[in-house]
Amino acid sequence: MVVSAATTAPSTIPVARWRVAAWAFWDWGSSAWNAVIVSFVFGPYVVRGVVGDARPGGLSANTWVGISGTVAGLLILLVAPVTGQRSDSGGHRRRNLLVWSALVLAVMVAMFGVRDEPSYLWLALVLLGAGGIFNELAGVSYNAMLPQVSTPATIGRVSGFGWSMGYFGGIFLLLICYYGFIEPDVGWFGVGNAGGLDIRTVAVFSAVWFAVFGAAVFVAVPEVPPGPAQRRVGIVDSYRLLVRDIVALWHRDRNAVRFLIASALYRDGLAAVFSFGAILAVSVYGMAQSTVLIFGVAANVVAALGALALGRVEDRVGPRRIIMISLVGLIASCLVLLFVRGTPLFWVFGLALCLWVGPAQASSRSFLARLAPKGREGEMFGLYTTTGRAASFLAPGLFALFSALFSDRVGIVGIALVLAAGALAMTRVTPPRAAEHNAAVVS
Repeated sequence: MVVSAATTAPSTIPVARWRVAAWAFWDWGSSAWNAVIVSFVFGPYVVRGVVGDARPGGLSANTWVGISGTVAGLLILLVAPVTGQRSDSGGHRRRNLLVWSALVLAVMVAMFGVRDEPSYLWLALVLLGAGGIFNELAGVSYNAMLPQVSTPATIGRVSGFGWSMGYFGGIFLLLICYYGFIEPDVGWFGVGNAGGLDIRTVAVFSAVWFAVFGAAVFVAVPEVPPGPAQRRVGIVDSYRLLVRDIVALWHRDRNAVRFLIASALYRDGLAAVFSFGAILAVSVYGMAQSTVLIFGVAANVVAALGALALGRVEDRVGPRRIIMISLVGLIASCLVLLFVRGTPLFWVFGLALCLWVGPAQASSRSFLARLAPKGREGEMFGLYTTTGRAASFLAPGLFALFSALFSDRVGIVGIALVLAAGALAMTRVTPPRAAEHNAAVVS
């Protein structure tokens, strides 16, 4: 049975700042996967360095990377909610986070074996897909810890602080890797670029970064107690239990279901902002390839500051308002970018676009944490991950459609439409009661 969020009474006892910091440092460390491995270093290395102009199986490297991501997404779609439910019921939230994090680290270390030859593409695809799965499943347990390190009066700022730590961690790591290994002919420890050694070393260095900064959460945040005995079931029965819980959730709390659907839409648009930002910067606005990484650093700084600042505002006005304000800001920035030309204006309005990404992400996490029944946070964040994956084809698909029919510039319309659909769906979602109580507490 899904317990109504209204029946829960989260603790109002302040959480020690060192515990909040320890939790957020996992975000700082885990940014190594998205910022370095996926977005700016190892992913582009696979496309340009490993494959280059070759077409394995008659397909481009980008197509193969897309296939790998699609397969990984389907697996996440199947296992994320059950993984969250089992971590809640068994009292294994922290243990699961440790296991999935360790597997991400192992994948990153294994990437050292990917040399810059087309024959290594298959190893790279397997590692990227596996690492994506492990990282998403780790995120389910990590996000479910949010109520353990916050109170109803601080959940917004704590979530925003975590997101900002992730952005800043990615920034620092990117700069260290760029100036320590990538930019010099011979980098730290005598590492050169022959055989892709510089990029392969960056993958290992990023794993060390993740391990060092991600370790604190396992010491500072206690394990949750096991759930009721009737929810501690085997894997097959976990799926049956999941189906019953989804049906019960629909009947008891349709607002939560509406939020999962709305957030799946606009979160796909948020992901597309970063996924296609570099492509647009180079192909449409004339940014030099060497400048893209610097723009990426600036974009992460702006997104982090937005998440940090509006996270504090959220605790007064509630997460729904921050989400809606952010979506309006995102859509307006997309429309302006549709008409401006040149690199200088892209810097201004591209960064304006990124300003709203961090707050939307952080407030979405805290919104769900407020909605989730006590002791069932892992299951709810598993559904959150699953619904996000279910809609993850929309923004890329519409971007590709508008780009093919008109131009890369008009591809921005596809992203704006997905964000607008999410905003429209969000109008049918009511604020969580915890947020209303929270506004009263801090006012």
